[in-house]
Amino acid sequence: MENPTTWPTVLLTSARRPAQLAAFGRLLDVLDRLRTECPWDKKQTLQTLRHLTIEETYEISDAILRDDLPDLKKELGDVMLHLIFYARIAAEKGAFDIADVLNAQCEKLIYRHPHIYGDVQAHDEETVKRNWEQLKLKEKGNTNGVLGGVPTSLPALVKAMRIQEKARGAGFDWEQPEQVWDKVQEELNEFGAEYSHGNPDRMDAEKAADEFGDLLFSLVNFARFAGINPEEALERTNRKFISRFQYLETAAAANNKHLADLSLAQMDVYWEEAKRRPAQPKGTV
Repeated sequence: MENPTTWPTVLLTSARRPAQLAAFGRLLDVLDRLRTECPWDKKQTLQTLRHLTIEETYEISDAILRDDLPDLKKELGDVMLHLIFYARIAAEKGAFDIADVLNAQCEKLIYRHPHIYGDVQAHDEETVKRNWEQLKLKEKGNTNGVLGGVPTSLPALVKAMRIQEKARGAGFDWEQPEQVWDKVQEELNEFGAEYSHGNPDRMDAEKAADEFGDLLFSLVNFARFAGINPEEALERTNRKFISRFQYLETAAAANNKHLADLSLAQMDVYWEEAKRRPAQPKGTV
């Protein structure tokens, strides 16, 4: 079969539709049988699936960071199964089924894209995002405010991004990147003062934590203005650190040395060697 990446858009959206619909129907049929015949699948509830779905979502994220498309295909399948499983359980409760879910999503997308399905003008991404947030608020009646739609259970770094994006959608944002950078410097100085400029024994731990949070929030804000996803940037650094530390361990072992027996200066020699190594292939650690 021809590589899908070489297919014209018309083939991706029309010629493949019968195969796509058939595959989706097949998955529904497979789940129907598993739900009625498999002891494990018969026992699952919305609650028991929840933590598994979270795990699968992180596995999708890992595959994307590794740029591993074969693995991404597998992980997308796992999450797709979970999604139709939730809808199947809801149907058993008489609440809704997968058709209701998909139709509701289509209606939402059409409503929130008036520049495509209506006569609203939106020629850039920022306008589209601003319209999206405003329409979202209108749908929900603004009962919980602009920030009410940010899930409380989001990781703090991701939550900071979403808070800032939603505030921007409401028109509350800095006008120039240099203003945000000045704010970063201000927060850095305030944290330094609270931290007693390198003398932690003299600091107020709670106040220092507050200032550190302000500093992180301002850095996330600046990353947004700079077009950087701070979550992805931090994960790149995590992986880079892991790669270099693993080199340190391997190099020390090759010289019959244990890390516990090395001084920091000796470790730093291996660390500098790791930094001089050629860049690792994308997605490796």
